[in-house]
Amino acid sequence: MRHARRESAHTRPGRVFVLGLVLAATAAATAPAANADPPRRGPADLGANVTVFDPAMPVAEIQATLDAAHAAQVDDEMGTRRHAYLFKPGRYGTAEQPLQIKVGYYTEIAGLGASPTDVVINGKVEVYNRCLADNGTGNCLALVNFWRTLSNLTVDVNGAGQDGCRSTANFWAVSQAVSLRRLNVTGGTLSLMDYCTAGPQYASGGFIADSRLPAVTNGSQQQWLTRNSEVAGWSNGVWNQVFSGVVGAPDDAAFPNPPYTTLDTTPLSREKPYLFVDASGAYQVRVPSARANTRGVSWADGLTPGRTIPLRDFFVARPGDSVREINSQLARGKHLLLTPGVYDVERSIEVKRPDAVVLGLGHATLTAVNGSTPLDVADVPGVVVAGITVDAGTKLSPVLLRVGKEHGKRPGSPLNPTTLSDVYFRVGGPHVGKTDTALEVNSDNVLIDHTWVWRGDHGVEGFTDTQRWNTNTGRTGVVVNGDHVTATGLFVEHFQRHNTVWNGEHGVTVLYQNELPYDPPTQADWMKGSVEGWAGYKVGDRVREHDLYGGGVYVFNQNNPAIHTENGFEVPRAPGVRLHHVMTVNLGAGTVDHVVNGVGDPADTSRVGTPVYVAEYPAP
Repeated sequence: MRHARRESAHTRPGRVFVLGLVLAATAAATAPAANADPPRRGPADLGANVTVFDPAMPVAEIQATLDAAHAAQVDDEMGTRRHAYLFKPGRYGTAEQPLQIKVGYYTEIAGLGASPTDVVINGKVEVYNRCLADNGTGNCLALVNFWRTLSNLTVDVNGAGQDGCRSTANFWAVSQAVSLRRLNVTGGTLSLMDYCTAGPQYASGGFIADSRLPAVTNGSQQQWLTRNSEVAGWSNGVWNQVFSGVVGAPDDAAFPNPPYTTLDTTPLSREKPYLFVDASGAYQVRVPSARANTRGVSWADGLTPGRTIPLRDFFVARPGDSVREINSQLARGKHLLLTPGVYDVERSIEVKRPDAVVLGLGHATLTAVNGSTPLDVADVPGVVVAGITVDAGTKLSPVLLRVGKEHGKRPGSPLNPTTLSDVYFRVGGPHVGKTDTALEVNSDNVLIDHTWVWRGDHGVEGFTDTQRWNTNTGRTGVVVNGDHVTATGLFVEHFQRHNTVWNGEHGVTVLYQNELPYDPPTQADWMKGSVEGWAGYKVGDRVREHDLYGGGVYVFNQNNPAIHTENGFEVPRAPGVRLHHVMTVNLGAGTVDHVVNGVGDPADTSRVGTPVYVAEYPAP
């Protein structure tokens, strides 16, 4: 949940508003009669919660199925339904009858082609603001538009039949835990905000990778990472916009006005695995290779470099399958495909084999039971975990996802890193959650490619904000002990000590976004010894080499606005530890006294919504 936000840069730049606690009463909102499950059809090996479309199907039938899915999921923020809608190669929709898709919570829309150009949607794939007041006509924003996926297809933008404003762009108004990957958008513009509804139109995303895009309106998006893509243009930016290996990216020489951070190449990348259907109709999984110092899309010259694994080499799991069976299949050499749903995990799913693939569809969710660690990855190279959400359970877990048992055991492989792509974490929200640490990385040579690690600031548990501090407990979001770990798109929020602790050498982060916890009851509850507060990003005192590009720490101490946090970032004073383009910002309550190590002015209520920037630390 987000509170203070700059009003839309697209419509009325430069003004600042404070959004009050308008979302608290709506956190548990669900769609009424539309909650009936949508029609389902799909191949037996992908389960009941996967729907596969064929271009021979009537457009009206596909449209009706997807409209029903959206009606069921548009308000189901904390629900348990999960679904993937997959499109076989071909063209869907016409100039006169476009296919116009709206995407709700826990929904994946993906093409089944080997290339994004193999599936073409003549129409749109969109997310609009949710309007949370005045019978759904006012207080329209995208601040809680989480948990949805769009990938591996072409959108030939066609707004036929839509009103004048809606027809001006393909709208994708989202916040965290939403990815756009392997997209080819033609024939129109892409807007990352919904400027067609009433205000305030705030948004807090987001992530794009491996995509070829037209002119993009960023608008009110406060932070965004675009990686290894092509853009025809980019307009607007609120606080922190990062481009890494992007052809056509804007220049960042005038930082912070506009607030762009641009890397010519991405230090390390690996695209997310994807399903496709080959010429014989067989299902395959393409697992892209890791690449260093890259720029542009992976599919420009044909098939994305990597390896192809037949679906028959996967154990296709469904909710209700036991962990014992899943581990047995992994031990026999199978990879793991988690079909959409919620999986209760009483003991760890153990990934021990090099190059094993764990791929989730439709935001498959692993929930810790009895204090378990739902996913445990061994110190082996090349494991790929993608497309899953890991939830804390009601009993305290030491960690929710662990990569490597102990730092230093095995060096890993710099050319074949273990990779986490679109892996999300929740502590609270749909139910009580408790963990010491959400993500712990002990192995060397690991790539974290887009994660949102969230201790819930709202949910359906029925707690007041003061109760949540002692009930939904999460000490640390991310702990990195391994060396040569790279993170592209690290979003970590609301944990009760340091949100991120980075102890490994030679770490690199490309975009970091953090909100400090909203709910410490008193300053005494928010102390690190004699220091007021815990920095949102902590680099270990012994580290000598570390780089961060584009980072923000936000403060909104709604329970006690008098609370102070001394520094947003805390790092050792070493010449090899470098922060590039970092900032703090006040969202309406509390104070961060400095950006990093005593440098930078306070982010306090005298400048709500106006960031405090430090261009380089240490100063050149």
